[in-house]
Amino acid sequence: MPRTGSPHKAYQPITPANNKLLKFRWDKTVFDTHRKKVYSARAVIDNRPPQTYLHLHLKLKKLQMEEERLAVVERDKRILLEKMSYVMRTRGRVDYINNYQQKSLNKAKRQRELLRVTHENQAILRRIMSKESHYNHRTWEEEWKLNQQYMNNIAKYPINWKNKVQNGASRGASQQQ
Repeated sequence: MPRTGSPHKAYQPITPANNKLLKFRWDKTVFDTHRKKVYSARAVIDNRPPQTYLHLHLKLKKLQMEEERLAVVERDKRILLEKMSYVMRTRGRVDYINNYQQKSLNKAKRQRELLRVTHENQAILRRIMSKESHYNHRTWEEEWKLNQQYMNNIAKYPINWKNKVQNGASRGASQQQ
């Protein structure tokens, strides 16, 4: 099988050499050893994740407290179930009648306070009713009528012009129909 071409003939060494074939082999050997060293080189910077400790992730105390809480819940469920089964077996005879009458310790004091407030309110009402008013409502009405006349004199439109316009428009609409 004929060779089409040798790579050493086209090879241009960086340093001067007498034999291109030998220089090509030496440079190839040096390059291969360089590549092996690069491939087997270890990182100078430690970029591994930090070591994980089991006690930080497992949290045994939390698991223990959860188990204790579940044990308490289970115990309460069992007690409640026993009580319900007892009620079902005994036809639910439960004393629900309560003959206790509530007694307030400060009922008399509250009644006395209510009576005192009522008397004060009645006294205030009597004083208000016995006084005559300082205001005369008749003079107010006369002043209001006078103000109405002034407003009619200075107004651009009559006082009820809006109602008159609406009534006229509704009459006009009813006449057209």
